[in-house]
Amino acid sequence: MIKIGNIELPDFPLLLAPMEDVSDPPFRRLCKMHGADLMYSEFISSEGLIRDAMKSRQKLDIFDYERPVGIQIFGGDEEAMALSAKIVETVEPDLVDINFGCPVKKVVCKGAGAGVLKDIDLMIRLTKAVVNSTHLPVTVKTRLGWDTETINIMEVAERLQETGIKALTIHARTRSQMYKGEADWNYISKVKNNPNIEIPIFGNGDVNSPEKALEYRKKYDCDGIMIGRGAIGYPWIFNEVKHFFETGENLPKPTIAQRLEAVRQHAEWSTEWKGEKLGLIEMRQHYGNYFRGIPHFKEFRVKFLEVLNMEEMAEVIAETEEFYEEFSF
Repeated sequence: MIKIGNIELPDFPLLLAPMEDVSDPPFRRLCKMHGADLMYSEFISSEGLIRDAMKSRQKLDIFDYERPVGIQIFGGDEEAMALSAKIVETVEPDLVDINFGCPVKKVVCKGAGAGVLKDIDLMIRLTKAVVNSTHLPVTVKTRLGWDTETINIMEVAERLQETGIKALTIHARTRSQMYKGEADWNYISKVKNNPNIEIPIFGNGDVNSPEKALEYRKKYDCDGIMIGRGAIGYPWIFNEVKHFFETGENLPKPTIAQRLEAVRQHAEWSTEWKGEKLGLIEMRQHYGNYFRGIPHFKEFRVKFLEVLNMEEMAEVIAETEEFYEEFSF
C-alpha cells in the first residue's frame, strides 16, 4: 500500500496527470470510472486564485465520486503560493500539488512551472511556503532539470523531501525537451533507489500502453505511474494496465459503441458542469482523440463539431454507431 500523508492508495497506483484544458471534472470522472487511482485538477495560477479570477476559481470544483483528488497550483511568489494553498483548502481536496514542471513559455516567463528549475533555492522556498500554510498533504510534480546540462533531480528530490512534501512525481524530461524526444526514466530509478528518499516517487512520461507500463514498473522501481497524454481520448488505459499487470494479457480494445458511450458521457457531464453551449464547444477538442486510428471517422468528426445541443449529439452518435455496425476491428 502506498500512502501520501493519510491517503491510502493501492500498491503501485496509476495517477491521472494534471493537464491544462483536459483534466477537468468531466474527464476525471471518466478516468475514475476506468481505473485511475488518484487524479489532479488542471493547474491553477496562484495569482489567479488571489485575484478571484473566474476561470481559476472554476478549476477548484471537485466532487466526492472522484476522490482521492488533488488540486495543483503554480506560481513564483512565496506569499501568493501560501495564500492560494489556503484558498485551495476551503474546497477540501485530498492534497495540494505544486507544479514545477510546466514547460509552456507563458508560464516559464513568469518564473513559475518549469521556470523554477533555474532557481532551486526559490523552488524550496515556494514549497516550504505551501507546506507551512496548509494542513493538507503537499506533493510536487517536476522535471529532471532545465536542460541536459543542468539535470539536478537527485539533489532536488532530497531537498524537496526535507520541506515536508509527501510524494514526488518526476516527468522524465528536461524543460528544454518540452514533450519531445524520449523520456529518460533512469533518473527516476536513481531517485527512487537513493537510500535517503523515503517518500513515494511516481514516474511520468511516455507511458501509453500496458506493455510499456509493466516494463517501466519492473525496470525503474518507482512507486506508481502517472499517465497524461496516453489517457487523452482513451480513459480505458488505466484498467487495461491493471489487467495486464495481473494477467499478462490485454483487454479487448474498446468497441465503437463503447467509444461513443464515452463521448456521450463526457459531453453530458461537460454540459452539466459548464452549461450546454460552452460544454459542447470545449468538447470539440476531444472527438478526434476518442476515435484516433478508426477508419472513415473524418466525416463524422465534422458532424460532431457542428453539434449545438445534446439532442443533436444523440442523433450524431446514433448515426455513427449505425455506420460502424458493419465494420469489425
